[in-house]
Amino acid sequence: MSEALANLEPTFVAVGNAGDQRQIALQLRAARKGAKGTTFMWLSGYRSDMSGTKALELDALAERLGLGCIRFDYSGHGQSGGVFTEGTISRWLEEALAVVDYAKPKRIVLVGSSMGGWIALRLIQELRRRKKAPVIQGLVLIAPAPDFTIELIEPNLSDVERKSLAERGYFEEPSEYSPEPNIFTRALIEDGRANRVLRGIIETGCPVHILQGMQDEDVPFAHSLKLVEHLPADDVVLTLVRDGDHRLSRPQDIERILTAAETLALHKHP
Repeated sequence: MSEALANLEPTFVAVGNAGDQRQIALQLRAARKGAKGTTFMWLSGYRSDMSGTKALELDALAERLGLGCIRFDYSGHGQSGGVFTEGTISRWLEEALAVVDYAKPKRIVLVGSSMGGWIALRLIQELRRRKKAPVIQGLVLIAPAPDFTIELIEPNLSDVERKSLAERGYFEEPSEYSPEPNIFTRALIEDGRANRVLRGIIETGCPVHILQGMQDEDVPFAHSLKLVEHLPADDVVLTLVRDGDHRLSRPQDIERILTAAETLALHKHP
């Protein structure tokens, strides 16, 4: 993997109306000249960005295969503008759609990590409503966290956290991955209810490969099993990694992720 990938100057796309406009940073890798293949699109997790190991490895895979790759940072993340605490699923979904509109890929394999898996599922729902949209050729979900605000946060709130949400509009919890605490806002939680996907059949219209660590303390592997139940119409492969954690960033984990992405990219789905 080229270290230079992380240091490239991004392109910026303006998203939102004048009073709520934010500059979204993205990195576009064009397919090799003459290639008519698929474009990968990376969707990061909560507080993650497009310069993480998995995102850069996906970009490097695209380079090796001569395919395109789209990476971007949600508002309040990475190199994008905007305020993190104003972020919601709807807001970050709007940005993902704007990036698709800007890049105009013909066929895409979406690769969503953690919260990015939720946004990937919502992105597909929105694209399927359009008359003209890219063909979704495949979906790779890494420790997916659809509906995590409803399913994983709300039922486990302590009295102190509920009080903080009511009085301050947010609560904090320590992060394993950063010295800064995770912040979850009331707006994020309320907006999450409007973006639920685990309510009925989710139709992606494409093959799905889910990779889930069984030692994941953030998203229990039972959550991925539940997601599979909501995907009865699709060709779904679920890989449970017995000793895998939430990040799935070890070399052997990365290899599994890239193999799944490459398989979906190179095998055309009707």
